[in-house]
Amino acid sequence: MAVTSVYPVLMVVEVPSAADFFREVLNFETVFDAGWYISLRRGPHELALLAHDHPTVPAERRSTVSGVLVNVEVDDVDAVHRAVVARSEVRLLAPLRDEDFGQRHFILDGPEGLMVDVIQPIEPAAEFSAAYR
Repeated sequence: MAVTSVYPVLMVVEVPSAADFFREVLNFETVFDAGWYISLRRGPHELALLAHDHPTVPAERRSTVSGVLVNVEVDDVDAVHRAVVARSEVRLLAPLRDEDFGQRHFILDGPEGLMVDVIQPIEPAAEFSAAYR
């Protein structure tokens, strides 16, 4: 079996407004929009948003996202941070900072409780170097 794609599908209440967040704040583009399901892409990377109560979702699993952290890895986190901070409607949950485990990042308050961690890999501290393969 050949895997041709893997991407998250996030179940939300307001699909269009959640899609707006990813389009406006992180420059994703719409590749499919049925209203209740919107697929977004940035370069080769894709994510989709799905109405949590759509009939395609098994009834016992119809719920919204909770405790989900979406990582978006970029090549210039400082530039993204400057652009995001300039938008008064976007709230930061964690400030821009360097982590010993090899990340420079900040966390955004995304749509419907979703967290978006914008990350640039950096050189890890010595105690974390061996963890990378």
